[in-house]
Amino acid sequence: MIKKIEDAANVLRRDVLKMTTNAGSGHLTSSLSSAEIISTLFFEEMKYDVRNSDNPENDEFILSKGHAAPILYSALYRAGIVKQDLNTLRKLNSPLEGHPTPRSIKNVKIATGSLGQGPSIGVGMALAGKIQKRNFRVYVLCGDGEIAEGSVYEAIEFAVYHKLNNFCMIVDVNRLGQAGETMLGYDINSYKKRFEGLGCEVLTINGHDVEEILKAFSKARKSSLPVVILAKTIKGKGISFLENKEGFHGKVLDKKQYELALSELADTQFPQFIIKKPAYSGRNRWKTKKPVLPDYKTGEQISTRLAYGESLLKLTLARPDVLAIDGEVNNSTYSIKVKEENPGQFIEMFIAEQNMIGVALGLSKKGFKVFASTFAAFLTRAHDQIRMSAISNGDFVIAGSHAGVSIGEDGASQMGLEDISLFRSIPESIIFYPSDAVSTSKLVELSSSLSGIKYIRTTRGNTRVLYNSKEKFIIGEFKILHESLIDKVVLCGSGITLYEALKAHSELKKKGINSAVIDLYCIKPFNAEKFINFVKKHGNNIIVSEDHYEEGGIGEMLSTIILNKGIKMKLLNVKSIPHSGKPEELLKKYKIDSEAIVEAAKEII
Repeated sequence: MIKKIEDAANVLRRDVLKMTTNAGSGHLTSSLSSAEIISTLFFEEMKYDVRNSDNPENDEFILSKGHAAPILYSALYRAGIVKQDLNTLRKLNSPLEGHPTPRSIKNVKIATGSLGQGPSIGVGMALAGKIQKRNFRVYVLCGDGEIAEGSVYEAIEFAVYHKLNNFCMIVDVNRLGQAGETMLGYDINSYKKRFEGLGCEVLTINGHDVEEILKAFSKARKSSLPVVILAKTIKGKGISFLENKEGFHGKVLDKKQYELALSELADTQFPQFIIKKPAYSGRNRWKTKKPVLPDYKTGEQISTRLAYGESLLKLTLARPDVLAIDGEVNNSTYSIKVKEENPGQFIEMFIAEQNMIGVALGLSKKGFKVFASTFAAFLTRAHDQIRMSAISNGDFVIAGSHAGVSIGEDGASQMGLEDISLFRSIPESIIFYPSDAVSTSKLVELSSSLSGIKYIRTTRGNTRVLYNSKEKFIIGEFKILHESLIDKVVLCGSGITLYEALKAHSELKKKGINSAVIDLYCIKPFNAEKFINFVKKHGNNIIVSEDHYEEGGIGEMLSTIILNKGIKMKLLNVKSIPHSGKPEELLKKYKIDSEAIVEAAKEII
């Protein structure tokens, strides 16, 4: 078996050499260093159904060092999974992209290449396996350069906390990063101390010695702890003039170098392997029912964050596939409702937002409907994880509480004022901004049935219930709260500013100025045509008040919609870094309150 795996590794190396040379780009040396690791994993260690990538018992592999995509494609090709000509690597119409994505290759479930994220996603998958009582294992291959990323340690801490002995992270310690030597180089002992200090089992091996690799995987399968395998390798292994040399990361060979390199790699036939196929135990068959949502009465004072938690609890009680995860602020986001009353469907993520998003993606890839919550402000730390989740065809909900200056005295560091722009920039994302308990409840339920990355923005303070429980909320739409045949202006609000718009409506009416009021509860997608038609019938003037910075916010979204439509608009938003103060003081100071709306209306008509 050892000789067969060694031969397979050399075939993979030849494939990678040909692929990258033909493409004229790609990461050759990073692929070569991991050849024995990859061949051992794919042709001996892992159990997976070659014909069914959706078999829930398949072992999972994540190439966290996504730049080594060529050797992954080679392994999938040699396993009979990828049928595409490997020489189409990086071509426009080829599924073999420069870094792996799941768009064209079903066995690639996670987009990688933004380093440090694979471990979190793998930990999420491993946790899903424990919850589902399945036997699959999760293998994540990292480069040593990416071990500088803090999210790696967030993931390992979490894996140790949950005793995820079905999780194995392999570090390809080849000493060299993109621009030079890595932080620790070949100091394997320092790596070992770090990971052992976090509480996992650490194995150190020669990453080119197949016998050592096999023994390490065998030991990992028997461990009661998460396992980190530190594999000392040589970047550019197999080609003498590339081995352990700086300056070749992301570079390919010219024709002369290619011929020389090819002559150094044994030209062997790819061996025959019998890939172990796991028993198919069936899809996750959860018995779900329609949730009985909380019964809120119009006029009650309830915060949307509380309604989020209460509604999420009802959803989990009706659907065992729904999980609530939270970044250690569950008593503020109110996901604590799930934690206290249905703890089996709550996962504490602690203060590690990047890991939280990665785990959400991993759990969702194994069939769970995940609701991840924290303060809206702290999601900016995980923007890259959210961005990469979209590229991975992620399907989960994120709830950001404590949005805007209306949170009050806690101050600017706690105020989510960039979050709408963050999620608007994510392709095909969905953004909900409910104003009252009923709309929150309905949008929580709606989010569970929609695909993609969904964001629910909630408010800290209590707001009056506006809608009755029979009201329907449809993606892309908005609600009309007031309108008349003689309106001169349309007041647009979301969340806390909707109530300021309602106050302004009353004040304007006293002054003889009729106004329409609409609730922009869905920021993205948005029914632009319906909105424009409504505005044109109600004065052709708009006032938008939002508890968010101007850049990337609701007003900016609407300004693109009404461009060249002959509609006048005034935008009220937070235009500077805010100070601590009482909510009503801050709404007034930053001119997004009812008084500011009234003044803007008088100016525009």
